[in-house]
Amino acid sequence: MLKSLNIENIAVIEKADIDFSSGFNALTGETGAGKSILVDSISAVLGERTSKELVRNGADSAYVCACFEDVNKEVNNKLDEFDIPRDDDTLIISRKISAQGKSSCKINGRSVTASMLRELGMLLVNIHGQHDSQALLNSDYHYSFLDMTGNGDDILERYKKSFRELVSIRKRLKALTADADSKDRELEILDYQIKEIESSQIKVGEIDSLQNRKKIIQNSQELISAINKVLLFVSGDDEVQGIQSLASTAQSEIKSFSDFDGDFKKINELLFSVNDISEQLKDIAEEKLSSVDFSENELEMIEERLNLLYNLCSKYGNDEGAVLNYLEEAKERKQLFDNSEEELEKLNLEYDGLFEKTVELANELSSYRKELAKKLEDDVKEQLIFLDMPKIEFVVNFEKGNLSSNGFDKIEFLISTNPGEPPKPLSKIASGGELSRIMLAIKNIIAKNDSVGTLIFDEIDTGVSGRASRKIGLKLKEVSNHTQVICVTHSAQIASLADTHLLISKKFENERTYTEVKSLNFEQRKQELARIMGGLEITETLLRSAEELLNN
Repeated sequence: MLKSLNIENIAVIEKADIDFSSGFNALTGETGAGKSILVDSISAVLGERTSKELVRNGADSAYVCACFEDVNKEVNNKLDEFDIPRDDDTLIISRKISAQGKSSCKINGRSVTASMLRELGMLLVNIHGQHDSQALLNSDYHYSFLDMTGNGDDILERYKKSFRELVSIRKRLKALTADADSKDRELEILDYQIKEIESSQIKVGEIDSLQNRKKIIQNSQELISAINKVLLFVSGDDEVQGIQSLASTAQSEIKSFSDFDGDFKKINELLFSVNDISEQLKDIAEEKLSSVDFSENELEMIEERLNLLYNLCSKYGNDEGAVLNYLEEAKERKQLFDNSEEELEKLNLEYDGLFEKTVELANELSSYRKELAKKLEDDVKEQLIFLDMPKIEFVVNFEKGNLSSNGFDKIEFLISTNPGEPPKPLSKIASGGELSRIMLAIKNIIAKNDSVGTLIFDEIDTGVSGRASRKIGLKLKEVSNHTQVICVTHSAQIASLADTHLLISKKFENERTYTEVKSLNFEQRKQELARIMGGLEITETLLRSAEELLNN
């Protein structure tokens, strides 16, 4: 569960340290106080996309740190997968966002990528906002809601794997069965490319070698002069003795003293080494001098060769290795065309067999979903009765469509709000308040199969009031018995049921806006609930009503 949250310089929140309880946490405050910013902060520390606009005006960076306790097995497995040290009791994740929009993320003090943080965040928290209710209006998402109510990941993954293989073979078949003119054109191009690359006899490293040779030729006069100086230093000439001659003379004069003095012996040995090293130096210099020699047209030939290689690289790859890889791929494609008839027959047989298998898996997936649908209909009906919607009929409608990555089921949730009326799509009948309650019902059903330890509801009570709002609060309270619930709400009926009530308020100092978050005691909760229920003034009647809500 989420134990605490530390926020610095996020929008209007300069600094806030927030502690949450393990049960039902309610967050209230006036419109614009920063409740949504708090949810945005949690989203940011869970690895979701952010922008520099989140950073408080005038600050260099923003920072969010979340501390979790009693994390589940899946979280610990993910930490092991990321090779991050873990404490079985505590997990700390943080994110820093610069004013330029760059961010850095850490898990238990170790730097990670935002995508790694997002993978872990999905196992820690589920955030349900008003946009979730809007997702109910789009039937394209209904299959995913249904799938989340069960534990059928195995059948779904087996189907998806088979479908991916089917699509891959279909693409290959499509390429093979392209029109004859297109084939002929591609074969002609492939033949030309293969011939052009093969005739060049290109080799890996050739460009570097030619560029080095070109530099040697272009700097030949300076190179020859430098090598000659080395040879003069070693061998000397008619006017100057070289190091070889000088070392030999010194060695012959000092050799006679080597027998009776150790230092002279050492000098003699070193002089011998000088002779040996100078001989090696001479050999290398003479060999290099001979390599500087070149014909008059060699530079022109190198230029022509480099132009050819540069041209090939511009067409087929960044370097010689890439060009050769392209050559192999071109040969493989040509071979595919050459054997197209045989390959086509083979792929057709493979496609037929895989299509049959995929359809079989799609049927299995559809049957599994229909079992889930029956249970979902009953469970949603039960939830909606509690949420003061006893007359609503909820139906999961199935139609068969084309095979896709999610099977062939076209699934849509239908409702009937009046007895005797046929069920119709949610978008045509449901009000905002009804959508909120239907979404809450579905989310509660999904939560029973979910190991995520924290559920966040962002104004899911929108469009609901009175008795229905109280029922939503009771349902959230029920969920909090086995999963931590954090709810941003404008409803006194919901907030009164919370184990922990946090007030988000805004103040103005020195022409700057500040948001603060504080936990309320019983008397402070009375004042806040009265404010939510009341109008311009908080009366004794409102305070008594607020106290009654809390006592109940």
